[in-house]
Amino acid sequence: MEESGKISTCHSAASPGLLKMFKNLLMMVRVAHWAKNLFLFIPLFFAGSFFDPDKLLQISLGVAAFCLTASGIYILNDLKDLEQDRQHPVKKHRAIASGEIPKGPATAIMVFCLMGGMAIGLACGIKFLLVLGLYFLLNLGYSLGLKNVAILDIMILASGFVLRVKAGGVLAEVGTSQWLMIMVFLLSLFLALAKRRDDALVVMSSGKQIRHSISGYNMDFLNTSLVIVSAIMIMAYIMYTLSPEVIRHLGTYRLYYTGIFVLAGLMRYLQLIYTNRDTGSPIRILYRDRFIQICIILWLLSFYFFLYFKDYGFFLAQTEKNFL
Repeated sequence: MEESGKISTCHSAASPGLLKMFKNLLMMVRVAHWAKNLFLFIPLFFAGSFFDPDKLLQISLGVAAFCLTASGIYILNDLKDLEQDRQHPVKKHRAIASGEIPKGPATAIMVFCLMGGMAIGLACGIKFLLVLGLYFLLNLGYSLGLKNVAILDIMILASGFVLRVKAGGVLAEVGTSQWLMIMVFLLSLFLALAKRRDDALVVMSSGKQIRHSISGYNMDFLNTSLVIVSAIMIMAYIMYTLSPEVIRHLGTYRLYYTGIFVLAGLMRYLQLIYTNRDTGSPIRILYRDRFIQICIILWLLSFYFFLYFKDYGFFLAQTEKNFL
């Protein structure tokens, strides 16, 4: 009986330990940031072939390759910035900076992630592997020092999203229009600027230099840049929906209706950072703000309806010929 009690006690003590280790592992590989890799599905969705099972499977493999590769890069970045992260009010709680996961195991997991990502990438084809390799090299340069160059750092982050979309187009075997690439670049540039603004606020409140490139930014520059990029992004989206080339390719002129949700989502984000003074990172805001989540869902549903049910006579009859 006594032995049984000891075993039970050991088991109950081990369970929280394993749970904590698993939680730290998920934190280290940035599972929450894997949502960024859903950008690979964008070309397939915009092409009107989102329910092709073979292409969905192929892109899902591509997403897995990007997730593993990105996780490997995140770990590399954490290992390189270990001492700097320990001075950050939020990053000091990361698994490596807090000491929850030692450098040795972290390095082993990093190698596993990078090798696994490249192996899956090779299985997806040479063209995809080339795009994935370019993404890796770009982010490797970012981690090794390019992130310390103001403006160049946010350009690299934005280019990573463009490469995700390009990779998705390669796997789906569909062309990616210049309008789509421009919009993705502008959206990711907007989010990168918002993240730098968050970093600048942390510096102002703590007095600690958490990032070398932040010395090249100030609040006036970041606020002005956010307004400029958001205005250009709205205009680019409207131009995309009204482009004769896009209308002919997708077979519908009604996509401009979806612009209201894009505008509402951007205005809500600007409201959060200017009026509510929410200093959370873009990813954190996306996961917790219901208004933005509803805007994204409504945009997806409306775009889906206009793209996949374009022959449904819900609106007043108006031919594409008359529209053009």
